[in-house]
Amino acid sequence: MMAATFDACPVESDLGRHYGMDWLRIGAFGLLIFYHIGMVFVPWGYHAKTAHPIDWVTVPMQALNAWRLSLLFVVSGFASRAIFAGKPAAGSFAWGRTKRLLPPILFAMAVINTPQPWVELTTQHAYKGDFWHFLTTDYFHIQKISGIAVPTWQHLWFVVYLWAYTVVLALILLVVPTRWQAAIERVLSYALTGPLIVIVPVALLIAQWLWVYPGASETHAFFDDLPAHRVFFAMFLFGFMLAGNDRLWRAIRRWWPVAAVLAVSAYAIVAGIETAYLKTPITGDVWYWFGMVRAVQAWTSIVALIGMADRWLNRDHPWRAMLNEAVFPFYIIHQTVIVLVAGALLGVGIGPLAEFAVLLAATVAGCWLFYRIGREIDWLRPLIGLRARKPMQQAA
Repeated sequence: MMAATFDACPVESDLGRHYGMDWLRIGAFGLLIFYHIGMVFVPWGYHAKTAHPIDWVTVPMQALNAWRLSLLFVVSGFASRAIFAGKPAAGSFAWGRTKRLLPPILFAMAVINTPQPWVELTTQHAYKGDFWHFLTTDYFHIQKISGIAVPTWQHLWFVVYLWAYTVVLALILLVVPTRWQAAIERVLSYALTGPLIVIVPVALLIAQWLWVYPGASETHAFFDDLPAHRVFFAMFLFGFMLAGNDRLWRAIRRWWPVAAVLAVSAYAIVAGIETAYLKTPITGDVWYWFGMVRAVQAWTSIVALIGMADRWLNRDHPWRAMLNEAVFPFYIIHQTVIVLVAGALLGVGIGPLAEFAVLLAATVAGCWLFYRIGREIDWLRPLIGLRARKPMQQAA
């Protein structure tokens, strides 16, 4: 749901504070929790699996699969523009992001994420050691065990990528003269004027899928993930540019209904192909057509969601500030809760509906407790993505 995006600071554009983008990132991370719970039940690879995978669950999962990560990078770039506006020096901007992002990454790798590879190894790879043996003997040795790398950032790969993109952006802002920056942004915004806000990014995504990196998949291992970086960094930069660009906002406000129709239509095709290939892998020409339609679905969904957030959600609510603050701690802990509970449920023998209900309740409760308890412990706050308390807050 993120780093810059995890911040509870105001998200602003030239049009003023944009509550809709706050709600969009809160909603995106709520959907991410549902998505990761769904990963327990689909036949796709995941760190913990149900004893009875359900093939058809892949169909609703495809409603989110194509765009969920790209949207997070767009919203993160948008929030970064607001943060940078408050710290105009590129160096201080990068250092502030580093202090905010690296401690949670390292804390998660050393503590929070440790049960995840152990559950995966014991339930899917016949690893015989208990958790204490795994932690003290294997986890902190840089290696691969049955193909699983340890120590691991697991789902925190997103924050790692976001930190790297923030550093690169800061270098660009530091090296490129301000007048050049303005000229580049002006050219790019003209290239995305009117219907081009839909056409150009879709064309670039299709070109990457067909010709630049044909059929490439993401690794989340950073150094061998160039196809993903090309997309995610571009999404991050788009979000950064959107926060200060009236021309892009006008294009989105005019064309998001068309994008919404295209997104729903593209998903209908994706769902049809997924349904036809529930029992067999999608291969050959169908696989490339599938990827092309997913490219349409991915970008048009993002434009539609931003447009709807701008149209209907650009207003404050008493819960917004609290949910905005809770996003990062929820993100840090949610997958560990899911994997631990799913691993424990393997031997219980309950049906998939009951299993889903237990997973959902346990994940929401675990995330909430992690946030509520962690926010009250001053030394823990920076490790779970929260800002240090101000003196007045400490006194209170």
